[in-house]
Amino acid sequence: MSAPATSARGTGAPRPLGPWRVVVLPLAAVAFALLGIWFSGAALPTILRDPGPLVRWGLPASSTLSELAGAVTLGALFLAVGILPRVASEDGPVRNARVGVGTADGSAYPHSLVVAGVAAGAWTVASIVHLVLTYADVAGVALGSDAFGQQLGVFVTDIDLGRTLLLITTVAAVVTALSLVVATPTGAAWTAVAVLVALYQQAQLGHAAGASGHSIATSAMVVHLVGAALWIGALAALALLVTRIGTDLSAAVARYSVVAGWCFVAVGVSGLVNGLLRTGGWSDLTTTYGVLLLSKAALFGVLGLLGLAHRQRVLPRLAGGASGSVRRVGGVLFWRLVLVELFVMGAVSGVAVALGATAPPVSQDPPVDPSPAYQITGHPLPPEPTPMRWITEWRWDLLLAFATVAGLVVYWRWVVRLRRRGDQWSLLRAASWTVGLLLFGWATNGAPNLYGHVLFSGHMIQHMTLAMLVPLFVVLSAPVTLALRALPVRSSLLRSDASRGPREWILTLVHSRVGTFLANPLVAAVNFIGSMVLFYYSGLFEWTLRSGVGHLAMVVHFTLAGYLFVNALIGVDPGPRRWGYPQRILLLFGTMVFHAFFGVTLVTSEALFVADWFGLMGRPWGVSAIADQQAGGAFAWGIGELPTLVLAVVVAVQWSRDDERAARRRDRRVDRDGDIEMDEYNAMLANLAARDAANPPAP
Repeated sequence: MSAPATSARGTGAPRPLGPWRVVVLPLAAVAFALLGIWFSGAALPTILRDPGPLVRWGLPASSTLSELAGAVTLGALFLAVGILPRVASEDGPVRNARVGVGTADGSAYPHSLVVAGVAAGAWTVASIVHLVLTYADVAGVALGSDAFGQQLGVFVTDIDLGRTLLLITTVAAVVTALSLVVATPTGAAWTAVAVLVALYQQAQLGHAAGASGHSIATSAMVVHLVGAALWIGALAALALLVTRIGTDLSAAVARYSVVAGWCFVAVGVSGLVNGLLRTGGWSDLTTTYGVLLLSKAALFGVLGLLGLAHRQRVLPRLAGGASGSVRRVGGVLFWRLVLVELFVMGAVSGVAVALGATAPPVSQDPPVDPSPAYQITGHPLPPEPTPMRWITEWRWDLLLAFATVAGLVVYWRWVVRLRRRGDQWSLLRAASWTVGLLLFGWATNGAPNLYGHVLFSGHMIQHMTLAMLVPLFVVLSAPVTLALRALPVRSSLLRSDASRGPREWILTLVHSRVGTFLANPLVAAVNFIGSMVLFYYSGLFEWTLRSGVGHLAMVVHFTLAGYLFVNALIGVDPGPRRWGYPQRILLLFGTMVFHAFFGVTLVTSEALFVADWFGLMGRPWGVSAIADQQAGGAFAWGIGELPTLVLAVVVAVQWSRDDERAARRRDRRVDRDGDIEMDEYNAMLANLAARDAANPPAP
């Protein structure tokens, strides 16, 4: 990779913006947040229990700084996970085989973890301040009033809002320590997962927590927060690493550009959904909330144009094929655009905080619904299920819906990429992936997601679809094999510098000790059937009903467990050391026996799972809760056995084809070298006959 000569280490090159100029991001964010608060009137003193101007104006400022620090933490960790080049050996910098000019020295990589640690420390401090000011604002008490500390302790231990803010603060402190300890992309990835946990908890706060459509509002807020944090934080971290980025600028910018494109789509879609949930029509756009919403949308459009400028004007100039002078101009242009982009990002963040503190025109109070179903689930009781309603009724989860659409887009882009370069990929496999992803989207956003919260039978349909039907189609589509073929080893994203892109991460996961262990056929089968028993006969089932995090964990676990089990039997994706076909048949029939036993147990059971949930729905339609649970057992038996029979047929067909291939290989060897085995056997018989003739038996 050619050096753009924009580093402070470069000679004779224009200096890029210094790291200190990144301060434009928090300054713009706080300024626009306070301006939005002033415009909306949210910081005006209240008649009763006013906490004081310090709390009223300090709360949005602390919220803005906390969110930005968390974003920079996530962005810096993500740079270490899969963006920044690393030093591949102890001999020195890695020569890039594709470009032929310059080196990737990896100097910025270790400093990205330092940036993450410092940002996480600032996140921790800002979160503590935000927690204290939030309590003062909610309680309507001034800072330092009598018994303030004691009441704050009650707030963080007994009140949901306080517990959530304390959890976010704790996660920020843990991330601070981990960021300064880890040194590998794997460690950075696990640390980034902790940041995602905090962002998920943060999405439970604000307007999304109490609205009638709080499920989709919460999932949309998760997508919005993660997309915005990754987009803003990674760019800010790149700017903070400006004196270290050096020759790695071109590769880092190219990789970040791809991620920023996905973040742009995620933030745009989730922002649109959030806006529709909080406005009732065009007239609401003239309200204070509507004006702030339009301002945020306009700034978001400016960010899109800046991103387009990066792709069309900066990336070609930073590419290795350009001359040195063109690359220097590209580097200067890049850093100037970064400065403007950070300012606009700060403005968007500030307006977002002001929106969160402004009452939307559509009431976000929970609707008055005294029905038992609403009191238990937080949703109105759905209509009685009919065959048509299993198709037409939906309850959207934007996070899982976005994952479904992204999976379809990425897979088909890989198929098109292979065909454009002259390679072939089975359209039947592509169709299998499409069916599997559509089933996944239906199970997580359609009627199974709707009725799975009020009917055990509905939940079981969702569970069996995710664990049995979806993995069958996904395994037949061979997504890992396609990814390894479609993702080039060395591309324009320059993965010859020991960094981990999508292809490298796939290979790392497949060949890791944990991946190898979980993919073992016996372990995969035990995980598949054992986790089902543990799930239903412990408190995990109830946790998934009452918690969004639990529900998401259930979806991910059982889909992945099903994939590992089916892939061990009939898959072509790399990973497990597959058994012989007789052993696979035995393992499969053992699983069939378990499914039959589990289904019969549910059909004959008289004890209701989570009785204070399913037993108190107060449904005016349908059978009793215990009868519905028994029907769910029948569904588990039926839906579980049918895919298992299909698996048995596929294993038998693969066994037959394997024997045919072995016979054809033997025939080709005989034609080429003669039937050596038969000749040796005939020679052995001839030797035995000669020996018997030479040594006749005694009379």
